[in-house]
Amino acid sequence: MTRQNQSMITEFILIGFSKLGDLQILLFFIFLLVYLTTLTANATSMTVVWLDRTLHTPMYFFLFVLSCSETCYTLVIVPKMLTNLLSASQTISFFGCAAQLFFFVGLACTNCFLIAVMGYDRYVAICNPLNYTLVVSRATCVQLVLASSCCGFLISVVVNVLVFSVPFCASNQINHFFCDISPVMKLGCTDTNLKEMVIFFLSILVLLVPFLLIFISYVFIVSTILKIASAEGQRKAFATCASHLTVVIVHYGCASFIYLRPTSLYSSDKDRLVAVTYTVITPLLNPLVYTLRNKEVKTALSKVLST
Repeated sequence: MTRQNQSMITEFILIGFSKLGDLQILLFFIFLLVYLTTLTANATSMTVVWLDRTLHTPMYFFLFVLSCSETCYTLVIVPKMLTNLLSASQTISFFGCAAQLFFFVGLACTNCFLIAVMGYDRYVAICNPLNYTLVVSRATCVQLVLASSCCGFLISVVVNVLVFSVPFCASNQINHFFCDISPVMKLGCTDTNLKEMVIFFLSILVLLVPFLLIFISYVFIVSTILKIASAEGQRKAFATCASHLTVVIVHYGCASFIYLRPTSLYSSDKDRLVAVTYTVITPLLNPLVYTLRNKEVKTALSKVLST
């Protein structure tokens, strides 16, 4: 009976914001505005880094890759969400749901690892500046990006297998605006405790381990900065880290709230609000923070616009 019901499910219904009625139209325009701003900001950030040779450094190479990854990340979630806000039929096919979860988890994990790599870059630049170009060479940068992507999508494969090997025989209504891990697994009609434990362990690997490494690196960074004699040198060093720290706190904070806890504690309304933050707001925050708080990027942007 379980196999029969599982084979019958060819699509899911994304309940999302359907309970909000006419407010969905307002949400559509708000999310559309934020989404277009995100695409513009990330495209601007990538263009400036690409065109200005003074920004052809490891730090801005990682920023370029992160902006590209964040753009793809939003493409996986936001267009479908916008369509559903205006559509009476809020369905997604079984394979479409699996593909969405695969790319969402893969890109999200990649972003977590990239942010950790950017922390390592700041650590070497401030704590070991004389060997910076030797340690963080072009080849090393490419290898770190490839390793981040491979690890991210390898984890995504494991998560997808765990989630979609669950027999769905209770309902096909996902209480979320996209195919996320917990909302999909809650539709299963078998015991998923073991699979949840594996996913929880992977969440620790993706979120907690990089965050702890970043924290340790910043202990050394702050210690080194405080040894700088000039106040101007200290200010400049802190300024280069402030943007990264802002992104770290928001990115890891929101993701940890959702994924570093058991599925049984999933709260649809509160978690949906947090999910909006890390799927819609955070991708906009990254380029704005790095652009508005970074003097080199603002100078390069002015040069690009004036040519």
